[in-house]
Amino acid sequence: MAAPMRHEELTQATLAPLSATNASGDIGLVERIESVKAGFVGALTTGTVFGALVLVNRWLLAPRFAQLAPLQIETAVMLLTSGAIAALSGFLFGITYRYIIRQDQNPHLNSGAVLAFGLVRGLTQAEGKLDEASALLPLVILGAESVLLFAGARIVLDWTLGQGWVKPFGVATVNRASDRLSTASSYTVKSSNVG
Repeated sequence: MAAPMRHEELTQATLAPLSATNASGDIGLVERIESVKAGFVGALTTGTVFGALVLVNRWLLAPRFAQLAPLQIETAVMLLTSGAIAALSGFLFGITYRYIIRQDQNPHLNSGAVLAFGLVRGLTQAEGKLDEASALLPLVILGAESVLLFAGARIVLDWTLGQGWVKPFGVATVNRASDRLSTASSYTVKSSNVG
C-alpha cells in the first residue's frame, strides 16, 4: 500500500498544472494567462502606435514627399485590415517577448526581439515594392515603422513587467504558507534603450 501524501506534496501535486511547467513539461494555466495578458498589452500598444504612425504619414510625411503617396491608406477597409494585422502582430510579439526575456536582464535579447519582429514585418511589406526603382524611401519608412511598432510594445511590456501587471515567464511559485499560488515578480527594467 502506498504511503499517504504529505500536505506539501499534495499542494504541489494539486497546483502543478497551474505553475510554470509540470512534470511532463506542459505550460501551466497561470503562465498561459500571463502570456495572454502580455499579448493584449502588445496588441493594444502596436495598435495605438500604428494609428499614430498612420496620422504622421498622412499629415506630415506624405504631403512633403511624393514618393510616400503609395503608402497612404485610402479606405476604411484598408485601415481596419492594416490595423488588425498590426494588432495581431503585437499580440504575437507580446507573447513571444515574455518567453524570450524570461527573467534575464540581457538588453541584447530585448533589442533583438524588437529588431527581429520589426525586420520580418518591414521586409514582408517591402517585398511587393522591390520592383519599383524609386522605392527606397518608402522601404525605409516601412522598415522604420515596423521597428517602431515593436519598440513601443517593448517599452510598454517592460513597464508592465516592472509594475508586476504582467509576470515574466517562470515566476509562478507555490506559497506554502497560504497554500495559494503567488506570482511575485523579480523583473526590473535596467535599460529602456530600444534598438
